[in-house]
Amino acid sequence: MNTISSFLTSDHRACDNEFANLENTVASQDWEESKTQFDKFSADLLHHFDMEEKVMFPVFEEVTGMSQGPTMVMRMEHSQMRNILDDLKTDIEKKDKNHFFGVSESLMMLMQQHNMKEEQMLYAMADMHLGSLVSKVIEDMKAL
Repeated sequence: MNTISSFLTSDHRACDNEFANLENTVASQDWEESKTQFDKFSADLLHHFDMEEKVMFPVFEEVTGMSQGPTMVMRMEHSQMRNILDDLKTDIEKKDKNHFFGVSESLMMLMQQHNMKEEQMLYAMADMHLGSLVSKVIEDMKAL
């Protein structure tokens, strides 16, 4: 059986790979390819946030009654990461490699901590509490 944990953890890894590709192109100062890689990474990361915020979180909150708990914290961290994406985009437009890597290090640390909380706590809780709804939640996330 597919689980929320396995589905979303796999998506985390895909986003991590896109982020590494982005950093590699910025390191080589290939600014056109950096813009392309940024657009891909940003779209994938924002899609991941949408799957959680528009599909999984609302179902989790409805079933558990927890709307001020872990999903609230995850939404706040998503917002922080969206702001950092804006800074990275500006750095690529300005071809500012040094500032980009200062900001990207902050994003990497935030993503790692965020993913750990989701993977070790929230996703397991979702799989446990959502039970028979898990397959439908995964299908709805895939449909976004």
